Amino acid sequence: MSFYTATCSRVLFPLHEWLKGHDSVARRERLEESQWWSADQLADYRGQRLRDFLIDIGRRVPYYRELFRGIAFDPRSVRSMADLRALPLLDKTDIRANLGRLKADGHGPLTRYNTGGSSGQPLIFYMGKARKSHDVAAKWRATRWWDVDIGDRELVVWGSPIELGAQDRLRRLRDGVLRSHLLPAFEMSPANLDRFVDTIRGRRPAMLFGYPSSLSLIAAHARQQNLTMNTLGIKVAFVTSEKLYDEQRAVISEVFGCPVANGYGARDAGFIAHQCPAGSLHISAEDVLVETLHADGTPTAPGEAGEIVVTHLATADFPFVRYRTGDVGILGDRSCACGRGLPVLQEVQGRTTDFVVARDGTVMHGLALIYTVRDLPGVDRFRIEQVSIDETIVKLVTGPDFARAAEQRIVRDFKARLGEAVSIRVEHVGDIASEASGKYRYVVSHVKPFAQPREATDA
Repeated sequence: MSFYTATCSRVLFPLHEWLKGHDSVARRERLEESQWWSADQLADYRGQRLRDFLIDIGRRVPYYRELFRGIAFDPRSVRSMADLRALPLLDKTDIRANLGRLKADGHGPLTRYNTGGSSGQPLIFYMGKARKSHDVAAKWRATRWWDVDIGDRELVVWGSPIELGAQDRLRRLRDGVLRSHLLPAFEMSPANLDRFVDTIRGRRPAMLFGYPSSLSLIAAHARQQNLTMNTLGIKVAFVTSEKLYDEQRAVISEVFGCPVANGYGARDAGFIAHQCPAGSLHISAEDVLVETLHADGTPTAPGEAGEIVVTHLATADFPFVRYRTGDVGILGDRSCACGRGLPVLQEVQGRTTDFVVARDGTVMHGLALIYTVRDLPGVDRFRIEQVSIDETIVKLVTGPDFARAAEQRIVRDFKARLGEAVSIRVEHVGDIASEASGKYRYVVSHVKPFAQPREATDA
C-alpha cells in the first residue's frame, strides 16, 4: 500500500465518513473480523441481530407495529431466519401504498431514492445513515479482498442520474482526493469510447467498477483499435447491476489483463453479494438475510432456483423485511476455498440491461431511456421496445396521477437521445404481460454488441 493510499484509507476517508455521521469504518472493521467466523457463530450472531431488528421496528415503525399486532407476531420469540416465514412478503406495491407508515418514529435523516426495479414498477423509498454505512463498508471489504483500498486509483463507469447529477464542487473535490474518476455509461459513441479508453490508459487505475455491458463494450473497442490495456496494472474489474455473461467476462479480463469480480445488488435491496478471489459470490450476511422461495412462498433447497427475497438488518429507519427482488437465484451449501464463513449465492438469474442504438449509430445504455419514464407520476408499469433504429414503442400502464404532458416529455427526451427523426410511439395499455422468466421487458434493442440475444431490464 502506497503512502498516499494509506493516508486516504486511514485518515482522509474516515474523517469524511465521520463528518457525514456514518460509522462505515467501524462496520468495515467488524465485517473483516466476522467474515472468518464459523457457520454456527455467524448463525447465532444473525439470529440475535434479527431479533433486535424486529423488536425495534415493531416498536417504532407504524406499518410493522400494526402488522405484528394483527398477526399476533412476537419478535422476541425470533431465534433464526426460519422464524421470518411467519411474516408476509414485502413487494413494491406494499411500499408504494405505505410509504409514510414505513418510516420509523423518531427516525434519523432519511434520503429519498428512486428506482424502477426489475418488475417495471417505479419505486420511491428512503435510506438512513445505517444503511448507507453498511453499503460503504460492504463494498470496502470486498475491494480489499482484491488488494484494492480507498485511495487507490479507481475508474467508475456508471449511469445513475443520482451519481452523475451530484458532481458538484465538493463531490468532485472528494473524488479527486480519493482518486476516483467517473465516466458516464449511457452514451457509447465511437468518440466517447475513444475518450474512455484514453482516460483508462492515462489514469492507470488499480480498479475498474461499472456495468459489465459498459466495461465489455469499452474493452471490445480497445481491442478493435489494437490498443494495449493489459499492462496498466489494473488489479480487478468489479461489475454489478446486470447479469454478467461469459463473453463479457472473457473480453474484460483479456483486454484489461485482470480478473473480473461479479457483484449482486440493487439500490433498493442493497449490496447483497460480492465475489472473492476464489470465485464465490459471498452474501454480506452480517446485515443481509437472503431467502430463495418457490412461487408458493415455500423455501427452495440449496442448489434449487427460487425468487431472491431479502431482509436488510441495517434499514430500521425504513425497513426492508422479506423484500421481493423479482430476481431468481440459487443458494449454495458448500464452503468456499477462501476460508470465509459467509454463505454463498451460487447463481443469480434474471435482471439484465442492454444497450439501445441511436439513429446516428451511437450505442447507449438502456437506462438512458428507462430513467425518463420510471419516475413520472402515475406510471404504474411500462415497457420500452426499440423495434428498429427508426421506431421505438413505449407502453404504459397509468393511474389517475398521469398527466398527458408527460407523453410529450417522453417523446422529447427519447428523440433527444435517439434522434429527432425517430418515431416515438406512446401506447396506453391495460396491463403488461410478464415474460416467461416472470420479468417485465423494459428495452429490446435490435442491435446487440454481442452475439447472444438478450433482453434489457432496469438495474
